[in-house]
Amino acid sequence: MKERLGELLLKAKLISEEQLQLGLEEQKKFGGRLGFNLIKLGFIKEEDVLWFLSKQYGVPTINLNNFEVDEETIKLIPVDLAKKYNCIPISLMVGTLTVAMVDPSNVFAIDDIKFLTGFSVETVVTSESSFKKAFEKYFRKKKADSLEINAKDYDLGDQDMMDDSDLNEEFDDAIVDVENFDNIVKGAIDDVEVVEEQEEESGFDVEAPIVKLVNGILIKAIKMEVSDIHIEPYEKAFRVRYRLDGVLRKAMGLPLKIKNAVVSRIKIMSKLDIAEKRLPQDGRIKLKLGKKKDMDFRVSVLPTIFGEKVVLRLLDKANLQLDMTKLGFETKSLELFQEAIQKPFGMVLVTGPTGSGKTTTLYSALSQLNKEHTNIMTAEDPVEFNLHGINQIQVKEQIGLTFAAALRSFLRQDPDIVMVGEIRDRETAEIGIKAALTGHLVLSTLHTNDAPGTIGRLLNMGMEPFLVSSAVILIVAQRLTRKICSECKEEITPPIKALLHLGFLEEEMDSLKIYKGKGCNNCGNTGYKGRLALYEVMKITENIKELILNEAPINEIKKIARQGGMQTLRDSGMQKIREGTTTIDEVLRVTVAN
Repeated sequence: MKERLGELLLKAKLISEEQLQLGLEEQKKFGGRLGFNLIKLGFIKEEDVLWFLSKQYGVPTINLNNFEVDEETIKLIPVDLAKKYNCIPISLMVGTLTVAMVDPSNVFAIDDIKFLTGFSVETVVTSESSFKKAFEKYFRKKKADSLEINAKDYDLGDQDMMDDSDLNEEFDDAIVDVENFDNIVKGAIDDVEVVEEQEEESGFDVEAPIVKLVNGILIKAIKMEVSDIHIEPYEKAFRVRYRLDGVLRKAMGLPLKIKNAVVSRIKIMSKLDIAEKRLPQDGRIKLKLGKKKDMDFRVSVLPTIFGEKVVLRLLDKANLQLDMTKLGFETKSLELFQEAIQKPFGMVLVTGPTGSGKTTTLYSALSQLNKEHTNIMTAEDPVEFNLHGINQIQVKEQIGLTFAAALRSFLRQDPDIVMVGEIRDRETAEIGIKAALTGHLVLSTLHTNDAPGTIGRLLNMGMEPFLVSSAVILIVAQRLTRKICSECKEEITPPIKALLHLGFLEEEMDSLKIYKGKGCNNCGNTGYKGRLALYEVMKITENIKELILNEAPINEIKKIARQGGMQTLRDSGMQKIREGTTTIDEVLRVTVAN
């Protein structure tokens, strides 16, 4: 468009050929728009360029120096969008937003503004110098005022969750100062060093309320050891929820007017496109807290009908439990699992729904197998934690690097052990089974409800029964259950009928002790603190192999496995109740009757 403008100005005899060339050279040296450079060189007057653009685009002109814009109107467009598209909202009347633009022909900008605000958009043209002065006036000098947040605007939820008085004690050398910011949110964080983040590109001052607020949300999540942060816009509400010990809890309610600013801030930190609001985006944030604490956040942004929802998954390597004895295995189940992963070849499958701890179980197995003489390769989507000594590959399906493609390449890399993040299709299953039959130990996951059901899933994918029976040596199903808080643990007496219904025997009623958490400051009054896994471990014995070859019903496979000593998920849960580590409610929540 810049060259076209020059040609049109030349055709209208407003500039000469020589002036056009000089203007283009000036543009190459210093950037900016051609019209701005021609004005700077004195070849044409600003009002002449505006008149010409008005005539060309068929829109009115405006001198923003002589126009006062209402503060509420300015807030309709975020600072990052105004800066990117050189535009200023100037008035809103009957559902139509009038926007002053340096380039009113930018249809992408107009579409973004329509999508963001929900209003029809009319444009007027303004000069670049006029825009810059207006941007300074409304966004630079007054941005802190325009984003001023009062404590009364917030629903802080559970006050016990918001107590950050001991944060500095936990992070001795952290560059984090905790103060009571009354104008933002109780316990917001003053300063956080963000690795590789360019603050000057953000459009917000480092001391601005939005920056403090977002930092506070992230740091509070780290302190509370949550697994996920959900930032959700609704028609008349904007809330933040934390997933703590597998259960979502409301952390705070935020003013609806700041939803775009909060999302933009997170996008900037995760290096996403702040102007793209119509498509899902995925990114990553790296936080460095002082010299001792590093934290990664996996970021997912998804457009909803009331704005963009952001979910951040916390990836804290310090909390990664690689000690298999502390995961929740019963003694016999752990022996079977360790025996299987020490075999030179075969396939070990870990199954369960999303968020059931499958990756942690596999990582703990790989950590135990990680020796100098062993070549271990993994294909993951995404790579959640970096494990030293293990070759990890990030799957990128958009460029053709699928699980199947990665696995096929692995077999040319002389591997001893291969871990495939998930078996999603027949091709991946087929290559994995063949690898297991040709001298490799293959670890992978599937989404099935229990261990015996995994056999049916593989057969439904089109695998031949003789291949499944020959390759698969062990299947593990798992669920995560919350642990009773040790600080407020107390004995209770539930109805005997309820215990019998759960599966306990009548003869153990006299000796059975049942516990529950009363609720305290340590656990946020939930009665639970931390999680552990329930495991169902099915070894593929000769009897089960025969059933697979005969394509026996899954119920029959489960019956034979239980007769051979397999503990089901419900059995594992009942054992945790006997040990006093979890509750009846939790076991009923994550398991089904045998």
